[in-house]
Amino acid sequence: MSLSLRQLRYFVALAETLHFGKAATRCFVTQSTLSAGIKELEESLGARLAERTKRRVVLTPLGQEVAVRARALLRDAEEIKALTASYRQPLSGALRFGVIPTIAPYLLPRALPDIRAAHPDLDLILIEDQTERLLQSLREGRLDVVLMALPWPSDEFTSFTLFADPFQLACPKDHRLAKCKQVCSDDFADEPLLLLADGHCLREHALNACSFKGRRGQRGMEGTSLLTLAQMVAGGLGITLLPQMAIDAGLARLSNLALVPLEPNSNARDIGLLWRKTSGRDEEFKQLGAFFDPVSAT
Repeated sequence: MSLSLRQLRYFVALAETLHFGKAATRCFVTQSTLSAGIKELEESLGARLAERTKRRVVLTPLGQEVAVRARALLRDAEEIKALTASYRQPLSGALRFGVIPTIAPYLLPRALPDIRAAHPDLDLILIEDQTERLLQSLREGRLDVVLMALPWPSDEFTSFTLFADPFQLACPKDHRLAKCKQVCSDDFADEPLLLLADGHCLREHALNACSFKGRRGQRGMEGTSLLTLAQMVAGGLGITLLPQMAIDAGLARLSNLALVPLEPNSNARDIGLLWRKTSGRDEEFKQLGAFFDPVSAT
C-alpha cells in the first residue's frame, strides 16, 4: 500500500465539495488529474471511496471514515511543516489567524502595523467569524490560532490569556443612571437590556458580567454588532454593556450615549489566544500575543 498526501488532499477536497470540478479547482489541478489521483488512492486501498454518477458524487461509508482520517493526517502534515518553519524563523510564512467580530475591529487596527513592522516575512491570513465556527476550523486544521474571549474549556486546545476586558453600562445621556459614578446589576435589573444575537459569545459574557441569571434580553431586541447596540441605546431603545476595548477604540462616541462603570467585582471577559495542543508552536504564539496585549504594547 502506497498513500500520498497529494492523493489524500484530492480526496478531502472531493469529500467536502462532492463535485469533481469544484474539488479540482480547489486543488489547482485539472479534473482529470484529480480523478486519476483519487482512482490511484482507491486502487492502493483496494476499496471504493466514492460512488460516481452523472449528476452527483456520494461517499461510501468507508469513504466518509477515510475522509475524517485524511483531514487529520493532512492537518498533522501541515503542523510538521509549520513547526519546522517556526524553528528556522518564528512568525514567518503563512499563519491562518481567526478572530471573533467583537474583537477584530478594536484590536487589529492597532496591532497589525506593529506585527508587520516586526515580522515582515509573516503572511497573516485573517478570518473573522463567530467562536463556534472558528474553533471548528481550528480543530480541523484550517486555522492555526484564534484570538477570542476566554475561558473556553477544552482538552484539545491550549489557551493563553492576554488581558481582562471589563464592561461598562451604556445608556442614553438623559437616563436616570447616566450621572452615577458606578452601578451594580440591581440598579438596572428592570431595564430593557439589549444584547447581541445568539451565536456571539459576548452575549453570555455580558450577562455574566452583571450576574443576570437566565436573563436573555427584553422585547426581542437584538443587535448583530456592538455598533448597532450602541446606536440602539443612543436612540433610547434600552441599555447595554460595552467592553472596554470597544470603548477605547471610540465606539461610544455617540452624541446621546453615556457610559457608567460597573462595580469592581463585576466579571470581565478575558481576551486570549487558543491553539491546538498538538501544534508545538506555544512560544511562537505567545510571542504573537504580546502585540495584542495593551500593557505589552505600551
